[in-house]
Amino acid sequence: MSSEKHMGSLPTIHHQNGRGRHDGATFMGVSMKHLSLLILLLQNSTLVLMMRYSRVNVDPDQPMYLASTAVFFAELIKLLACVFVLAYKTKSIPRTFYILRKDIVEQPQEILKMLVPSGLYALQNNLLYVALSNLEAATFQVTYQMKILSTAVFSVMMLNRRLTRQKWFALCLLMVGVTLVQLQNVGSKASPVVVDSKEEDEFSSEGLEGSMGDELGDAGMVGDLVDEETGPVQNPFIGLVAVLTSCVSSGFAGCYFEKILKGAEADMWVRNIQLGLSGALFSFLAMFYDRQRIFEGGIFQGYTAMTWIVVANQALGGLLVAIVVKYADNILKGFATSLSIIISGIISVYFFDFEPSIQFQLGTLVVICSTYLYGRPDSAVPGFIRPTKK
Repeated sequence: MSSEKHMGSLPTIHHQNGRGRHDGATFMGVSMKHLSLLILLLQNSTLVLMMRYSRVNVDPDQPMYLASTAVFFAELIKLLACVFVLAYKTKSIPRTFYILRKDIVEQPQEILKMLVPSGLYALQNNLLYVALSNLEAATFQVTYQMKILSTAVFSVMMLNRRLTRQKWFALCLLMVGVTLVQLQNVGSKASPVVVDSKEEDEFSSEGLEGSMGDELGDAGMVGDLVDEETGPVQNPFIGLVAVLTSCVSSGFAGCYFEKILKGAEADMWVRNIQLGLSGALFSFLAMFYDRQRIFEGGIFQGYTAMTWIVVANQALGGLLVAIVVKYADNILKGFATSLSIIISGIISVYFFDFEPSIQFQLGTLVVICSTYLYGRPDSAVPGFIRPTKK
């Protein structure tokens, strides 16, 4: 994205020996390439696992926290973090206020441009909670790679990009792999969630049955429908619809965002503030869906230390990845994604009693291969068929 060129001005990054912009870059003596791999791996794995854990490991004395409020607080934290980074870069509070007034207050049309992507991102973030309330972390992690397909399709339609045969083949493999993974859930009905915990039999339904529970019946979402004897109930079909909708939303929003930013010279952090303002507005409006439950139990109902960790991870993790992602090539990003899928699968087996089928394991392998193949540079044209320069 064009706005990434502004990230090089962060003073914490140093370059050695006069090499290229990214070659040899270090942070506190650690190679930025290796650091970016670690951060991408941690972000991809921990957010999914902690969000899943926070949705199924409910304290019997508390109601489930509301996803709409978590998304709203994440947007507020992200907004404050962007303002802080902008102030850190300018090293002047008056200068920071001048930039905010000039690029935001005096240019409301720029915020209007962000309404579409910010609204879609707000929808996407809420759907992630729905998906992880109804799907195992490993299943979600694999299925969520469908955002590669949606992004590719929208980039062809909206940005007039051309994909090579290798990339189209990788996208076909991706669809096959995700289909194999979802075969494990075919025919599955709403079922109790099992967590490897001493308190797994102590779930309480008090305060957890929301308005969606009555509408969905036996197909309720975790936290919205709770079995009095076995605890929260999940429905794989709802989770699948949520994650696929999130993938489409992510792909369209990303391409739309890139399209409207082409040729723009605004600082990346200013753009993030503009996006955060409209995103916070949409997230606030989304809370009206839960207004009755908020009125009865308060906006912080069900919040625990783990909830705040999930909110902070969702808010700051993405910004952290945005800083280091330029140091990771496509192969490295694909490697991090593949490792995070494997880690999520292993942890799900041990902590969530997840039992992967043969189809799931085969589908995961296909998805990992397709992710690597899509990010891999296209094969060079053999020398004997290259056109010779005259």
